[in-house]
Amino acid sequence: MACATPVLAQAPAEPAPAAQPAETAATQARIVKLNAYVALLNRTLRASESIERYESWVRNMKSGPTGKESIVYGLYSLYDVSGEIEKAKAATTAEPAMPELDAAIPAYIAAYEALAPVVTEADGYYERQDYKDDKMAGGKALHARLAPAAAAYTAERAKVDKLFAAEKEKADEAELALIEQTQGRKARWHVANVMVRARHVVDLFPNENKPVVDMPVFEAAILTYAAAVKDMDAYSAANPNSFFVFESRPRSFLGKLREFRDKLQKAKGDARKGAGRDLTWLVNDYNTMVSTSESATQFAK
Repeated sequence: MACATPVLAQAPAEPAPAAQPAETAATQARIVKLNAYVALLNRTLRASESIERYESWVRNMKSGPTGKESIVYGLYSLYDVSGEIEKAKAATTAEPAMPELDAAIPAYIAAYEALAPVVTEADGYYERQDYKDDKMAGGKALHARLAPAAAAYTAERAKVDKLFAAEKEKADEAELALIEQTQGRKARWHVANVMVRARHVVDLFPNENKPVVDMPVFEAAILTYAAAVKDMDAYSAANPNSFFVFESRPRSFLGKLREFRDKLQKAKGDARKGAGRDLTWLVNDYNTMVSTSESATQFAK
């Protein structure tokens, strides 16, 4: 039950003459900086997935593998993230300052760099199935290094994810304000507004570590998103052909969200009681919205 990290929207490339240059530059700088961070977070998410795969068959992370497991899945190999790390490190000193997030990124990188070589070594061990000949002696030795490194990485990841979400929300609101200032509440503003409110809902989706949803908060986020969708539909009705390949997606997503919410309500917010099976489709629909939103207003007047 995991969802992808949303891609940051781009700052306006050609602001209207009424835009204040300093305000435009500040918004663009914030987005560029956060794009460096989100690129790192997206690419290193593979480590989280690798740990989850390992935990799925090891079962007991305190004692580690025993050699008696009926199924040994191993881990996932990691991606080369040297470029993303370099850019993220440079972003920590770039303007605008984001004190807490800027300070957390180096610690996250350090935790990742401590974990990555152990994951790579373990991935090779299990891919070669060395455990069949050494009676899992190598797996046990690797676990003694892997478990604490994974725990440290997971803790830093959770911290950075929370701080990033807070800064991303500030960036979203600043971009919305800039679009409204430069272009008014027209097609581009409605697309951006819908996507911001949709992301707030997606951020509340259940996951492996938090399978129970805070239903009042989730309901409030859906209602806010619903209002944004209704506003966009009203604008579309008054301004035909404003949205290219995008117009029906937000309301379709809203309908599916409400179906998902209803299932969660019956399960008292616990996605493990059946509702979680809808998550894959919801995340796929959301990711399609992200991709189509990028060109949604290319023909708008």
